[in-house]
Amino acid sequence: MRFRDIGVTVGTLETGKNNAITDVEGVLVGHHALHEGESIRTGVTAILPHGGNLFTEKVRAAVHTINGFGKACGFEQVRELGTIETPILLTSTLNVGKVADACIDYMLQDNPTLRSINPLVGECNDGYLNEVQGRYVEAEHVFAAINGATGGAVIEGCAGAGTGTSCYGFKGGIGTASRKTGDYTVGVLIQTNFGIREELTMCGVPIGYHIEKGDEPDSGDGSVMIIVATDAPLTSRQLERLAHRVSFGLGRTGTVCHHGSGDFVVAFSTTGIEEAIPDHKQDLNGLFQAVVESVEESVYNALFAAETMIGHRGNRLDALSHDVVRQWLRHYRRLS
Repeated sequence: MRFRDIGVTVGTLETGKNNAITDVEGVLVGHHALHEGESIRTGVTAILPHGGNLFTEKVRAAVHTINGFGKACGFEQVRELGTIETPILLTSTLNVGKVADACIDYMLQDNPTLRSINPLVGECNDGYLNEVQGRYVEAEHVFAAINGATGGAVIEGCAGAGTGTSCYGFKGGIGTASRKTGDYTVGVLIQTNFGIREELTMCGVPIGYHIEKGDEPDSGDGSVMIIVATDAPLTSRQLERLAHRVSFGLGRTGTVCHHGSGDFVVAFSTTGIEEAIPDHKQDLNGLFQAVVESVEESVYNALFAAETMIGHRGNRLDALSHDVVRQWLRHYRRLS
């Protein structure tokens, strides 16, 4: 189930066909989840800007750090050169090194003579539900996520890197959404693991304030990884401007970006920059709005798709009740 299924829309822009990051033509997403025994609740998610050889067909990109309490890998070269040359991989905190190593192995298959490669890996700490020190994600799982990446509808909630993660004290995970503006499409994919229950706001309604607190962690520290894709012809500097707008979308959902939260953005364009959009052009405002609306709805979709999960040490994260959300949206006249 997705947020729109209860009859509420987010923002004013039209969505793409699947309301997903894959509505940006050429973008592919793959997951591999590990849900085993009582303590393994983790995985890996791969986002491919296109299905070709990314090392020889790099895409224009930018990165942005909202709050740097995290273990992002590969950001500095993207900041310096403004390009991405590998799949973007999301996983668990202590698995970043292993996933980056597997990414290098994957890229060597089609580039046997390369002497330098910049694997791009982000993470969220799934240690509440997952026995994080086990570092269970292996190269074969990374390969499976990349090789299984497809277009079309994207699996959300407890999928891939979102298998063991939270969102506002509820079970969260992977969420995605898209918007169309003029001739262009913007798509977002998010890996949630942030926020406390009383902060959760949906379409301006303080949903979390009205829900009794459970046994979930209450620090608010965590992480969020946001991937922004577009087919608009943008420079790396313009893509960084898009990445900065992510904070406004997250803010609409209630978060204040806690001290111990690692909040990172990767933005890329699937189109060359031979005719980049001028900075003064109205198209940029539409793209900024598309990012904000897509980020906001991605968070809601991650919450709505997730299912209650029990994991390491018997820790439990409950799914957000769709009926409770309906109740309070009606109360505040956001839903008829």
